[in-house]
Amino acid sequence: MNFKEELKEYVNIVNNELEKYLRKEKCPEERLNASMEYSLISSAKRLRPILMISSYKLFKSDFEKVFPFAVAMEMIHNFSLIHDDLPGIDNDDFRHGKPTNHKAFNEATAILAGDGLLNNAYMVISMELAKEKDTKELNNKLRAFKELAFGVDRMIAGEYVDTEFEGKEISNEYLEYMHNNKTGALIKTSVRIGAILAEAEEKELESLSKYADKIGLAFQIKDDILSEIGDEKVLGKPVGNDRERGKVTFVTKYGLEKAQEMLEEVTNEALEEIKTYGNKGEFLKELALYIKNREK
Repeated sequence: MNFKEELKEYVNIVNNELEKYLRKEKCPEERLNASMEYSLISSAKRLRPILMISSYKLFKSDFEKVFPFAVAMEMIHNFSLIHDDLPGIDNDDFRHGKPTNHKAFNEATAILAGDGLLNNAYMVISMELAKEKDTKELNNKLRAFKELAFGVDRMIAGEYVDTEFEGKEISNEYLEYMHNNKTGALIKTSVRIGAILAEAEEKELESLSKYADKIGLAFQIKDDILSEIGDEKVLGKPVGNDRERGKVTFVTKYGLEKAQEMLEEVTNEALEEIKTYGNKGEFLKELALYIKNREK
């Protein structure tokens, strides 16, 4: 199976798992549930749950054990996107080629849909913990849950710094801090949870964390480049919005050419970190290149 086929298979697995948690029943909050589904079931890349599964597979083959955490991570990611698009933050009208949640429904519903997805993520994990009878497995899952909560905390911190410095000067250190948290935190958390659930040794967890740091940064730099010169039809959202709003990005801070050089450098650093896993790490290697070369 080549990389594109394997990636598509992972996307299908994640989508199928997410479908199991949709709320279809008739109830007074039916429109809220539809709003949550609208964002959760989309044409998203499913990068974070895929990273979690593929990190687990470096060490063990029974990757179905990761599914509840993978589902929770994708719920959390979509919560963050709904809130990120709101008028009070980025005020975006489109995502993945369709109206953002608050445009498709309304602002109040979108806020509550984001809240609902965040809470549903914790419900999924709490149900997983409640049914675990094996003490060792329970401890692994509790450790993974701690990682998840910390990742959400860091993502929110990064989002705050992004909003606080909009239209202002920002240091190189603060720019990297912002994106290591806003974008990188959930990527790193996904990789670490996969490794933790697979009982990876600490040195392996450290190596994978470094890999995750690099691809998280690469993802954001590429996002900033696409926001500047991407194809709106491919991206599914307008190009140039960040610059118009006075947001500080790697492109506005360093210029397009330097940002492209930084992307190349940080991707190569990620590839170095994953080399130690040989053929087992081939998918994660290709995933780093996919992040660098993507068009949306």
